[in-house]
Amino acid sequence: MASKKPVSKKKNTQTNNAKHNAPVKSTPQSFRSKLLLVRDEYMSRRPHRSFRRTRRRDYARSLALPGYVSFTFSVFKTLKNQFKTFALLIVIASLSAGLLSGIASQDTFTTLSETLQTTSKGIFEGTSGSIQKAGLLTFTAVTGGISAQATEAQQIFGALVAVLVWLATVWLLRAQLAGNSPRLRDALYNSGAPLVSSLIVFTLFLAQLLPAAIAIIAYSAALSTDFMSVGVVSMLLAIVGALLIVLSLYLTTTSFFALVIVTLPGMYPWQALRTAGDLVIGRRLRLLYRLVWMLLVVALLWILILVPIVLATSWLQTTWEQAAAIPIVPLALLIMSTASSVFVASYIYLLYRKVVEDDALPA
Repeated sequence: MASKKPVSKKKNTQTNNAKHNAPVKSTPQSFRSKLLLVRDEYMSRRPHRSFRRTRRRDYARSLALPGYVSFTFSVFKTLKNQFKTFALLIVIASLSAGLLSGIASQDTFTTLSETLQTTSKGIFEGTSGSIQKAGLLTFTAVTGGISAQATEAQQIFGALVAVLVWLATVWLLRAQLAGNSPRLRDALYNSGAPLVSSLIVFTLFLAQLLPAAIAIIAYSAALSTDFMSVGVVSMLLAIVGALLIVLSLYLTTTSFFALVIVTLPGMYPWQALRTAGDLVIGRRLRLLYRLVWMLLVVALLWILILVPIVLATSWLQTTWEQAAAIPIVPLALLIMSTASSVFVASYIYLLYRKVVEDDALPA
């Protein structure tokens, strides 16, 4: 009978080691399990539930902010510390926007001013009448009444310049608050890195404005029909329009901060939106009030600056005919638009810094 060949001890050891070092096949996670994990993670970050009452003790979240006026002055003070840099940014951005997107029509403004001058006799008289006419001209100019219809290319270039102004302003403020002395050249060269991510968030921001746009379009269409003559219908349209505008404001509160967060190195758009949502939860109304206040400040600045310019331009055109060819008001509109973009970016970034400094847990 043939004897069995003994197996060497060394070979058994190698076999056991090979089995021990072999990669363990992990069971793939099911799609349902992944969804449950995402849901649990979201529920832990966002404790509020839709259509369920949340007690005040459960949503109170600290947020130490200065007053509305004092915070606004602190924004102006921060801009004043780098006045030359931001002034140069406004000049360069205004020139770029003027060359790429064009400016308002001086001929249209002159014609409108002359028409208002001849047809308003007996209506706008004295100093108050001149101010009222200047206010009407300013409102017409701001709402695009003297601007030509921009082409698609001009609209794209205008939006691109606005996004680059936003990125450069945030980059300069971040470097300034870090204790550095930033230069505009560095901001223009380095701030455009998150351009694609910012454009994605900006596109979502525009999509969140759709409810307000629908409300405005519906109201404009109702004005041209007989619906507004019916009291109940006009009241319902006003309520629905107000709710749609509030919905847009509610949604865009997160996107304003996401536009700042997405400028951080290595930040992705969806991650920025999620982080911004975690920051504003439990604070949304207080932050929304601040953003509305910012818009009121911008509107007040436009009135205080543009109305005297329109008054001076109208007086100059009546005393010197050649002044009608100088585009004073269109240039003022262009510069004010760029300066407003810088102020809005600075206000939102500094407000974001105040929120980040308060590291309270989600409410």
